[in-house]
Amino acid sequence: MKNTLFYRLSLAATCLALCVTVLGAYVRLSDAGLGCPDWPGCYDQILAPTADHEVHQANQAYPDRPVEVHKAWKEMAHRYLASALGFVILILAFLAIKNKREPNQALWLPLALVLVVCFQGALGMWTVTLLLKPAIVTLHLLGGMFTVALLSWLTLSQKFPKDQRITSSALTKNWAIFALIILCFQISLGGWTSTNYVALHCYDLPTCQGEWLPPMDFKEGFTIWRELGVDYEGGLLSLEAGTAVHLTHRIGAIISLLVIGVLAWLLFQIKQPLAKRLAIILVFVLAAQLTLGLLNIILVLPLVIAVAHNGGAALLLITLVAINRILLTKK
Repeated sequence: MKNTLFYRLSLAATCLALCVTVLGAYVRLSDAGLGCPDWPGCYDQILAPTADHEVHQANQAYPDRPVEVHKAWKEMAHRYLASALGFVILILAFLAIKNKREPNQALWLPLALVLVVCFQGALGMWTVTLLLKPAIVTLHLLGGMFTVALLSWLTLSQKFPKDQRITSSALTKNWAIFALIILCFQISLGGWTSTNYVALHCYDLPTCQGEWLPPMDFKEGFTIWRELGVDYEGGLLSLEAGTAVHLTHRIGAIISLLVIGVLAWLLFQIKQPLAKRLAIILVFVLAAQLTLGLLNIILVLPLVIAVAHNGGAALLLITLVAINRILLTKK
């Protein structure tokens, strides 16, 4: 029997984490990542400056970063929503400690989530103070995805206790884990592509710049840690380096499609309604994500499609976490 309050709160936290992740993508893709040049406030204020005298004061304090009100509010909205998520996770940790003796009550995962969200807040600060350094921004993205995954696992642990599971072969279980690992690598590649601003370095399909193998510089493209004190907004990679990153992400998409497609087929072979429903959901989310990725190239990265592509990655992650959670549950 699940703790109803804890389950509902963990479900709400999962939905909120998904919203924070999507909003973070919107902030990044609309070039508002430095909408507030300081942290945790915005131009030394709690709220983004709006009134004329506030804007004037902020411009004097930060002459190198003039106020763009719409960008400042996007950045602060993301911070407020992330703070709300942190508060909900703290409540979950409190309830977990309070109800630790109840059957099926998770304890260590809610406590671990507190540490994760604190580190995620630090990454958010470094994102601003280190001027959108790609390694930090990518880690911030992955931290958001990791938070979504952990909250999904926590929620599913309440929804499907240990006496409920799908009976499957070892192959299906292992392949589900493999598919999740592949997706994590692909999300990392997608983050690296986005934070280096190289999503359009290959502007055609199926070739790249009219060639199957255009000039590429993998060494520069995948140099993780770069110099400090540099403003990385807009990206600094050469065309060859950016092409290497973009093309690697494309190859990763093909591999992910094949591996996750095989998992869907394996689930369809299981003669249980829940397995078939999960397979249908997986195919739908995978197809939608692939379509969004193609539309990003065809339509030249429209903001709404690019943000939806980030949201699709999160939904695909949640789906694979759900499949693994149910497959790996032991009696």
